[in-house]
Formats: sequence, structure tokens, C-alpha cells
Amino acid sequence: MTALFKDQTIIVTGGSRGIGRGISEGYTRAGANVIICGRREPDDLPKGAHFISLDIRKPESAETLMEFAIGKTGQIDCLINNAGGTPMEDADQASAELVDKIMNLNLIAPINLSRAAYPHLKHRKGSIVNIASVSGVRPSPKTAAYGAAKAGLLNYTTSLAMEWAPHIRVNAIIVGLVQTEASEMHYGGKAGIAHLSSELPMGRMGMPSDIAKACMFLSDQDNQYVSGACLEVHGGGEPPSFLKIAQEAHKLG
Repeated sequence: MTALFKDQTIIVTGGSRGIGRGISEGYTRAGANVIICGRREPDDLPKGAHFISLDIRKPESAETLMEFAIGKTGQIDCLINNAGGTPMEDADQASAELVDKIMNLNLIAPINLSRAAYPHLKHRKGSIVNIASVSGVRPSPKTAAYGAAKAGLLNYTTSLAMEWAPHIRVNAIIVGLVQTEASEMHYGGKAGIAHLSSELPMGRMGMPSDIAKACMFLSDQDNQYVSGACLEVHGGGEPPSFLKIAQEAHKLG
């Protein structure tokens, strides 16, 4: 496993923190040259990684990133469209500007990056892995634009997998709840994380390393017939709310 991606070049957008950091570290440990982009340069990088500061929401950034990767390593073997996210906002209160930013980051940027990577990946018979979310396959209240963008990313994944075959494989990961350095802020501290984890089928949230392993499976060149897959990595999923409602109703009865 340590040399599985030896001398391959893997681009990870948003690869310096959170899920992206876990993905980057997984590939560097497997021998890859990792190209990381983000808006702010991190304090440290995984050994074997190169960083470029850019905003992927700007269309011209896509070509800049590809040129940087080629300049550093001479090739591109896999693009991982990881960068994304959203603030929580009521749909009727979300400004047009905010919706544009959310859609650009989570859908338009991956489209532009994939197009820019196409000739390089075709030359290497490489692959693309899009990091999607459970928000794209179930209702996403308070983050409706984000959910719509991730749903679009999943459709884009399956469309490209058909259109760009057999030269480039395109897959996606439908990510569930993952614990990162920002989780305590989002979920009410350690007590909130513990309570949330207790409600999940596996008794814990996912870790960035779980997503990294899924990425590595999908980008492994031995898995040449795996394309168009939308792999759910959510530990069994989120228990449906009607179960808890039914339990509470039973107690009241």
C-alpha cells in the first residue's frame, strides 16, 4: 500500500485542512506527489506535497492549477475535487450573491477544473474523484443551494463517466458526517460530537482517513472498470427522523 501511488501526481483542491488534509496525507503516504490548492497557505504540508494559493471559484484558476502541477511533476494522474462547503442560511434569506458563491465553489469550479484537467488525464488514462455529500441525495434544509450543487455534481460525475470513457474514469464519493478540526464548533463541542456519534449506526462520525481510503480505491489504476460510481461513505447513513418521532409518540401514548 505504501507505494501504490508512487510517482503519480494527485491534485487535491482544498487539500490543506479538514477532509482534504486527510486525503492529501493518505496519498503522500502511498508515494504520490500531491498538488494542493487553497486560498490560504497552510502552516505545514504533508511531506511530498506542493501548494499553490488560488481561488478555484475564478475560472482562470483552473488552467493555473494544471500548469502548476505540470511544472512541478510533468504529469497529472488524478484530480480530486474536494474543496467545498457552505454556511447555514434560510433559503428565503440567502442573497443572490451568496447562492452564486455556493454554486461556484461546489459545482462550477469542479466543472472548470475537470475540463482543464481533461487533456492531461486523457494522456495518462487518469481519473477524477468528486467529493459530494449526503446533502445532494436527501433534503438539505438551511443549506438548500449546497444540496442542489452537490446533486448537480453527482449528475456531472455520471455524465462525464459516460462521455469521457474509456480514456478517463470519473467517480464520486457521497460523504456523510465527518469529524474534522472544525467539528467541535459546528456540533456543540465534545459533548455535542459524542451525542451525535451515539445516534449514528457505527457509533462514530467518519474521519478524513475514511474518505482518503475511498478516494484511493476509486483512483487505483487497477480498478479500471469502476467509473460512474457514486460511492456512499457514511457509515450506514443517518437514521430517519420518523423513527425518533415514532418513539416519542409511543411514549406519549
